[in-house]
Amino acid sequence: MVMADREGVKTASGPVTALTMLGLVGTVGNGLARLPFVHPFRGPGGFADNLGQSATRLAVRAFMGYTMSLPIPEFRSMERVLDRLCRVVMPPVVGGIGRVELEQAQVGGIDGVWCRTKAEAQVDDDGNPVATQGTILYLHGGGYIGTTPMMYAAFAAALVRISNCEVFMADYRMAPEFPYPAGVLDAADVYQALLDRGIPPEHLIIAGDSGGGGLATSLIHHLHEQGLPRPAAMALFSPEIDLDLNQESMTANADTDVLPWSIPVAPYLHGLQPNDDRVSAIYSTPEPDWFPPTFICWGGAEMFRDSIRTFGERLDESEVVVRLMEEDGMFHVFPILMPWAESSKRVFKTLTALAGVHVAPEPRTDAPGTAGTDTPAQAAPVPAGET
Repeated sequence: MVMADREGVKTASGPVTALTMLGLVGTVGNGLARLPFVHPFRGPGGFADNLGQSATRLAVRAFMGYTMSLPIPEFRSMERVLDRLCRVVMPPVVGGIGRVELEQAQVGGIDGVWCRTKAEAQVDDDGNPVATQGTILYLHGGGYIGTTPMMYAAFAAALVRISNCEVFMADYRMAPEFPYPAGVLDAADVYQALLDRGIPPEHLIIAGDSGGGGLATSLIHHLHEQGLPRPAAMALFSPEIDLDLNQESMTANADTDVLPWSIPVAPYLHGLQPNDDRVSAIYSTPEPDWFPPTFICWGGAEMFRDSIRTFGERLDESEVVVRLMEEDGMFHVFPILMPWAESSKRVFKTLTALAGVHVAPEPRTDAPGTAGTDTPAQAAPVPAGET
């Protein structure tokens, strides 16, 4: 259930929605028209990578700038249109290329999308069935206010291939209609339901990007407060874990990131202080007995760079097992926006190598379709910024 379909959420009329979509196409097109004038071949990678990075930066920045200017009803209507397009396009794409299948379902009363390897592809080189090794609870990004699970189908399919896990992308409630702690409570309901299905925490991973990455850390805090078992590991991609937004990189990297220079957090906080450790993990005091082994990657040219570095260092100092990857010159959530880039390939290669390090070695067999877990994690601390 996308936000536009939830009870009490206002949406725009059909004609206004059509005009909104036309405006979006025109704005993104206008952004891309700047490509020849922004030195598109300069950058940390090769010719194709640099060109792709420049085009992606212009398109995503134009998209975000436009959407952030919309009234809430128009924003929700636009989001619904994009979600429906993804529902048509993504299943055949990830099914044909990625050999995974998508299934809309509810877990713990929360809507979402399962992403699993197709049965015919779940075999070894000799054709013997291979058990799914784990379950990933994925919390999509969107700054706590936007996007949907189906928009993340391609990235979820990549995680399935990398880890041999099944992935559930939770369609949690978002601000401003549902500020904190609604999203955390939804994620906690899904986590509890997965445990109730017989999946042991040693076979569960929590993952997320951007706002979803921040939500993942809030979920860990919540699990600790409620006395629930921690997951086997956590994987974060450019997590938004400092809602104070006061780090130097917020202004220093404003020209090189895809994020808008003005990032909205007030709708989510709804009066809560931004330095509250329940929403800003950078202010928390993690301990290895309740904070899981964690993988974090981010771009050296993104606005959240400094806060993520600080958070990673804090995890390391607290003796939480952590693996940190900073890719020079890359922007926010680059593995999702540019999966073909060399930097993204290094991230995927690292995740593949680390899959299963902190997960119980024997796969589950007691609950078909929700087996075990394999995870992007790490065996030893690595200094911030090292790849």
